[in-house]
Amino acid sequence: MFPLPGNSSKIEDKSFPNKNTLQFDGRLFNLNKPQLMGIVNLTPDSFFEGSRTEKSLEILATLVHQHISNGATLLDLGGYSSRPGALEISLQEEIDRVIPAVEWVATNYPDTIISVDTFRAKVAELAVGAGAQLINDISAGDLDKDMIPTVAKLQVPYIAMHMRGNPQNMQEKTNYSDILEEILYYFAEKLEQFRKFGIKDVIIDPGFGFAKTLDQNYFLLRNLHQFKELSSPILVGVSRKSMIYKALEVEPDQALNGTTALNMFALCHGANILRIHDVKEANETLKLFNTLYP
Repeated sequence: MFPLPGNSSKIEDKSFPNKNTLQFDGRLFNLNKPQLMGIVNLTPDSFFEGSRTEKSLEILATLVHQHISNGATLLDLGGYSSRPGALEISLQEEIDRVIPAVEWVATNYPDTIISVDTFRAKVAELAVGAGAQLINDISAGDLDKDMIPTVAKLQVPYIAMHMRGNPQNMQEKTNYSDILEEILYYFAEKLEQFRKFGIKDVIIDPGFGFAKTLDQNYFLLRNLHQFKELSSPILVGVSRKSMIYKALEVEPDQALNGTTALNMFALCHGANILRIHDVKEANETLKLFNTLYP
């Protein structure tokens, strides 16, 4: 049986209280109630076409406004597609995609927390200079040795995700002896490394869809509450992913209902942040969750 569903003390170890606040430019951000992170893809090849904004500023502006008005408190801007088998792009191309978009959002929506989805330290540094306040790294520092020292220097919160390899080869690296134990140990080591560098605010992301099979993704989701042992906020990103549309035998544009179902499950088992394409529907899910567990 699972622990009693809930997002706070119902499933946390009192001897190691969960950290549910983050600092953004001196502002305290409270995660005692779950928050929504809207996805803004600045790429031409992200797996869900509805999240792409690379064609024009008008498309970007429309999506950003839609996300914020529908309830997103964070936006995650990414200029490097991390879908399985995605093409490699140069550092300069990623910079050219990301930095103008960050500047535009920071200027027009100064109260919104801007996350930048990158594993490259230079992109992270330039993005924070342009107005970003959070770095979302799919490799937790493994793909760029300068990332962790850079985040420590910038003193911004950091999302560390579990992945093996890189987007080009990660689905060849799904052989685990005990996937839950290995990932928990991975994060325990990472958190100790981050502390030594002086990184104070870390969010962990189990990395659904990254170097995991369909069955492994669902096993990790069933055991999401176990990640509370790490005493860090948990981000869950399952929105329209293959673990949903392959299980349902549909396409990504038909995976919204499945996404909603798994988002509610994630909330009930400890997710602090949902990273999503469809903010309106996720916000409705969140409102019902907060009604169930006020």
